[in-house]
Amino acid sequence: MAKIRAFLAAELPRAMVSRIASLQERLRSCGADVRWVKPERIHLTLKFFGNIEEEQREVIAAIMEEAASRIGAFSLSVRDLGAFPSPRNPRVIWLGLHGWEENLLPLQRDIESRLQSAGFPPEDRPYRPHLTLGRVKSLKGKEGLVDLMEREREVNLGPMVIDRIVLFRSDLRPTGPVYTPLTVREFSGG
Repeated sequence: MAKIRAFLAAELPRAMVSRIASLQERLRSCGADVRWVKPERIHLTLKFFGNIEEEQREVIAAIMEEAASRIGAFSLSVRDLGAFPSPRNPRVIWLGLHGWEENLLPLQRDIESRLQSAGFPPEDRPYRPHLTLGRVKSLKGKEGLVDLMEREREVNLGPMVIDRIVLFRSDLRPTGPVYTPLTVREFSGG
């Protein structure tokens, strides 16, 4: 039986994708050696599964349905530029989210708990929601990148509404990952 590489996430509204693309263009201008995530591939991860069996999709879909029925659409503010492990030594460049503790965290915990009860292993680190913009590949242009990130640190791209969750298949290709929606559940509770 073929395995599927999968993750559960919230898609970003088109308007936010456009604002993120503009920010990436400003950051790209420093010429640093960064593999930028295509704006249309940026998503808000709730759970990364790795490889799952085909029959596990139905279990995940049922858990998604239950979670989505308990929550209504909510808004998150997309602001503040950061990096892992630190802004002075960036490896992963990300955008922060504000207001996530009220709605996103309970949703993520609900899903995580239900998945764990269904036999999926829990995450081994605390949930830290962010939007990954790019990954630094080498030290080339690092100083310019660090300086530009410091200037953009308090960037505010405004609010976005999260109103659904999506189970994505992730196929890794030389040109970058290809994400295919497998199951979509719109929020109907609240």
